Amino acid sequence: MRNKKFDFFSIRFKSWLYFIIFAIIIISLIWLLQMFFIDHYYEQMKISETQSNAQMLKTKYYTSPDTFDVDARAIAIKNDIFIRLDTDKTSFVYSPNTGGPSSYYAYYTQLYHAKDLLNHSDLNTVSNIIEDQSNATKLLVYASYMTPNANQDDKNILFIVAPLYPVASTISILRIQLFYITTISALLALMLAFYLSQRISTPINNITQSAVNLSKGDYDIKFEGGHFTELDALAEALNKASYEMQKTDFYQRDMIANVSHDLKTPLTMIRSYAELIQDISGDNPKKRKEHLQVIIDETNHLNSIVSDMLTMSKMQSNAITVEKTNFDLVEASKAVLATYKILADQDDYTIEFNSPKSAPVNGDENKIKQVMSNLITNAIKYCGEDKVIIINIKRIGKKVRFDVIDHGAGIPEEELTHVWQRYYKTSANHARNTEGTGLGLSIVKSILTIHNANYGVNSQVGNGSDFWFEMDLIRK
Repeated sequence: MRNKKFDFFSIRFKSWLYFIIFAIIIISLIWLLQMFFIDHYYEQMKISETQSNAQMLKTKYYTSPDTFDVDARAIAIKNDIFIRLDTDKTSFVYSPNTGGPSSYYAYYTQLYHAKDLLNHSDLNTVSNIIEDQSNATKLLVYASYMTPNANQDDKNILFIVAPLYPVASTISILRIQLFYITTISALLALMLAFYLSQRISTPINNITQSAVNLSKGDYDIKFEGGHFTELDALAEALNKASYEMQKTDFYQRDMIANVSHDLKTPLTMIRSYAELIQDISGDNPKKRKEHLQVIIDETNHLNSIVSDMLTMSKMQSNAITVEKTNFDLVEASKAVLATYKILADQDDYTIEFNSPKSAPVNGDENKIKQVMSNLITNAIKYCGEDKVIIINIKRIGKKVRFDVIDHGAGIPEEELTHVWQRYYKTSANHARNTEGTGLGLSIVKSILTIHNANYGVNSQVGNGSDFWFEMDLIRK
């Protein structure tokens, strides 16, 4: 079996690639933040934290003076900061280490400089980041008056020194951790990308293969979605399409069988009676006339089949032309009924006609007459033993309704939607020996659809059927 060339445009590859690119972008952003912004971020965070501690100390100094020493020492140890409070009488020093007040001398220069900045500033607080040359680290020095809106005469000043020396070691630790995180994230991203690409592409490939089988005529194939709503919806739509194609194929085969039968029967009859005339009845005028009449009837039947098939073909290819004019539906109905008068007289059919004086409509008069003729012919073929056909024309609001009613065997409810299909025979009438092309109601449907007319059938088994259509009334 020949190996398939790798497809760089497949959903599997592209979904995998996009996921990997997304993972690389996220990891790169994390590295960028760690490499270039962590120093600034750490300093800003430390300034904010120091300001918060200073505000807490100020509050405790005035609200809980008895416990201020304990609270200040606890804050210094917890946050690893040096605290000094200068009052008009003395100074208080709180160190995070065991060095105690001796640490004051290590920060004397920084505190003196901060006090000088505060005295020359219009603000109530100052903060400054300086380099500690002794151990090559940075120090955050914060100074603030203890009372709001204080001036240079205020002797109560709070100093906080927060070393920034953990930044370098923290960055080193974070970079080592980030290396491991990056490695693990990359591996997880690769595995997850591969899994997701497989999960997305596999059901699509299955649907594609099923579609290929369907194109080869395998209508029993079943489309399956998988994992995603859109794929499930696609599979459901394709299953419906497969079912409709199967029905179409069945109807096509059925149509070919029916057309072959309908054409074969009259051709056989014509040949048989032509041979009878040639061999037997050629010299017998009476017999010859009867045989010739059969040939004529079968020829007319054959012509009717070909005419209806041609009409259906034109309608399906949208090649049929419609010439709409204003005409009276009542008068058109009377003209159609006149052609059935001889049938009523010879075969004892009763055709009742109820209508208003007029019903002006707009449409192709000849094609609407064909609709009425097909509906009446259908009623005559399937009417009951009473041989009664009722034709009603009623005005309903701005519409006019044409009904053809018979008292025949009726149509089962579950088959009503199928009667407009070509060559369809209901189970109730299947056994009847009726002549016709099997295209009459299908032609009716096509013509009425072209006219945007409403149509339908109401029927109950044993109570006959009512075929109807509606058209818009127009002003005279």
